[in-house]
Amino acid sequence: MDELNRKDVSEFKSMSKFPLVVILDQVRSGLNVGSVFRTADAFALEAVVCIGFTPVPPHREILKTALGSCDSVNWQHFEKIDSAIQHWKDKGYAIWALEQTQGSVPLETMNLKGQPTVLILGNEVTGVSDEALQLCDGCWEITQYGTKHSLNVAVSAGMAIYQWVRNFQDGQ
Repeated sequence: MDELNRKDVSEFKSMSKFPLVVILDQVRSGLNVGSVFRTADAFALEAVVCIGFTPVPPHREILKTALGSCDSVNWQHFEKIDSAIQHWKDKGYAIWALEQTQGSVPLETMNLKGQPTVLILGNEVTGVSDEALQLCDGCWEITQYGTKHSLNVAVSAGMAIYQWVRNFQDGQ
């Protein structure tokens, strides 16, 4: 690991982060939550926010896939999505959901260069809640070509986070 020049947890905690916050809106699987934590660590994101019944660390399924990233990534828990959204809106963050819905735009057309952003990801079956969608500035969707038109929430998170970081860096 020394050759990879990885930061330890204290170095990670003190470094500047990309101003992207991921909100998990009623995500049921701890394995998915842990995967999002791991991705948030990999891209040095501001925070992960768990809503309602979304499991929180130290849940055993989260720890299995997070591989220690629960120690490095800042996280919060809110019972209600509207409180979490308002918290981050008050800090000047744009609020975007990853959801296939009327008016959603392709992820690859993202144009928020330099804008601190909240990315909301929804439940594995029902998606982002209607309550959250009403409070968003917009929705992105991942262009898909197969028959299922859905992806695992952790896979979707990775794709969206990667695209956002690229977009943010291009705007700097």
